[in-house]
Amino acid sequence: MANTWWELQILCEPDLEDSIFWRLEDFGCRGTASENKGNSSLVRAYLPTIQTQLLDLAALSLWLRQDALCVGLSSPSLQWQLIDEEDWATSWKQYWHPQEIGDRFLINPAWLPLPETTERLVIRLDPGVAFGTGNHATTQLCLESLEMRLSGVPQSFVGTSGKHEHLVIADIGCGSGILSIGALLLGAEKVYAVDTDPLAVQSTISNGALNDISPERLLPALGSVDVLTKLVEKPVDGIVCNILANVIIELVPEMSAIAKPETWAIFSGILLEQSKAVADALEENGWIVATLWKRKEWCCLNVRRS
Repeated sequence: MANTWWELQILCEPDLEDSIFWRLEDFGCRGTASENKGNSSLVRAYLPTIQTQLLDLAALSLWLRQDALCVGLSSPSLQWQLIDEEDWATSWKQYWHPQEIGDRFLINPAWLPLPETTERLVIRLDPGVAFGTGNHATTQLCLESLEMRLSGVPQSFVGTSGKHEHLVIADIGCGSGILSIGALLLGAEKVYAVDTDPLAVQSTISNGALNDISPERLLPALGSVDVLTKLVEKPVDGIVCNILANVIIELVPEMSAIAKPETWAIFSGILLEQSKAVADALEENGWIVATLWKRKEWCCLNVRRS
């Protein structure tokens, strides 16, 4: 079988991991994972050769060095090799392990057995090529924000089933579906999930099934906020949106149209230096930033309607 994939190996300082994950996702990598190597981290990522030339990899190496320089850390080393088609999908999986996030969640790779005993909410996940494994700081911040938000819902919302009855959430840029599933496991009644990548929509459908989520509660669709406005029967109670700062700023006016006076929202995918621009756009459109949570160079805005 022809060699059709690049396997990238990046040895870096642990504090660089998140920016490297972000850079690799942006570059088009299909599957990323990391492991500890002494005091360093070894990040692996996979790219189809059909979309990547050696010159591109040299440019990526330069970007990674510049990213490290910007935050005052030593430059990572990037190496690459060709691997067979049949090897790529399983290669990165062996380095991705169960991960606890916040107080409530455990992300469990779909190909590993479930823990025999845990009091955590287990999200079984096979992200395929979609964004959202729980490795990235922005995903973690969003899950922790959901946990805080849905743990504090008034008791009148919570039915005898333990679900937050009538609580409907929109997940914009759903990726692997990890945030949608997290919200449903926390008791939301229904999530409308949209993404402009058809592979992400398929991944969300597959992961919903992996977690025994009924199709009536998780409703994925191809598109963005314009599609959501046609799907939702009435304004939603909550919005989660883990994409990129410039896209969030662009979509804020449209998002406001699917919100009601008491709607809350969680925005991430935002670098710290971009947070003011996002907050300004939100406030111009009638949102109030309640809290800003940060992890390394990333932040998450928890907001509500004014």
